[in-house]
Amino acid sequence: MIMGLLDKIASMVGDGLPGETENTGILQQAISLINSPDVGGLSGLIEKFQNSGLGDTAASWVGTGQNQPVSGEEMINALGSDKIREIASRLGMSRTEAADGLASALPQLI
Repeated sequence: MIMGLLDKIASMVGDGLPGETENTGILQQAISLINSPDVGGLSGLIEKFQNSGLGDTAASWVGTGQNQPVSGEEMINALGSDKIREIASRLGMSRTEAADGLASALPQLI
């Protein structure tokens, strides 16, 4: 049930992002981050952003107002170079492309 819901949300979010094939991979990785026990789920992910000085930005994603943007570089700072490199490797793209893709997708997904 949850994965079906997440797939539906990912489909809706993906419609707003450029590059169909890349979107699918980025969205899957973003959903994996949200569900990851290593990250601590959504609350752990939000905490990573808070710890990197992006608490207000992350709070906007879970609030009811406009989502504040995050840059690819801020995504790297929040999640760590190793995590971004791992995601980029899985998707066969550069670290910058992966970070920028996550920066576009995560605020919409959360």
